[in-house]
Amino acid sequence: MRASRILLTLVAIAPLAACQSRMQSAGLDDESAWYTGTMPDKPYDVPLVDTSRLDPRFRRQTVRYTGAEKPGTIVVDIDKRQLQLVQEDGSAIQYGVGVGKQGFSWKGEARVGRKGVWPDWSPTTTMVSLNPDLPRTLKGGIDNPLGARALYLYQGNRDILFRIHGTNEPWSIGEQMSSGCVRMLNEDIVDLYQRVPVGTTVLIKRSGRYRGA
Repeated sequence: MRASRILLTLVAIAPLAACQSRMQSAGLDDESAWYTGTMPDKPYDVPLVDTSRLDPRFRRQTVRYTGAEKPGTIVVDIDKRQLQLVQEDGSAIQYGVGVGKQGFSWKGEARVGRKGVWPDWSPTTTMVSLNPDLPRTLKGGIDNPLGARALYLYQGNRDILFRIHGTNEPWSIGEQMSSGCVRMLNEDIVDLYQRVPVGTTVLIKRSGRYRGA
């Protein structure tokens, strides 16, 4: 991956895109150390992260689930920086996530309205009006901040512009860096993507709640 290309792309779109954040200089300086190989995928192989660099809380694992949510529900805990997919047997598959920076975190109930493989990123009309130099489309790929997969969150028939998606910034897992979206390691979003259909309920909690203040 070409760090300079990633940096220039992110600088251009970060102030406006709902899912972008600044690249950390520490990550850029040592980016290659985060990766251990690749996982076959189409049209690009997925870069695999050295998960020993992550806090154990943010590594994919199966845990006991004691909540009331029914199997198949995605539950995101903003405070713990964890996403859980509830299973039939009283367990959950748990993944570490990166979440919105202070003031940008969102909570509530939504559903997976659609799914994307190596998704493109496109600015809204408002974004273009504020910055005419924005690319009209940023093609999906290794350098795209949405990563290998995206789950697009809807309320009713409305795309609420928040996503659960991959990231090319693995050092951001467990951090508050995004502008509201939930980001996962690329190998983790690929795993989750395969497990959940369109229509899946998504609950994003803060302070233990997804409703009310």
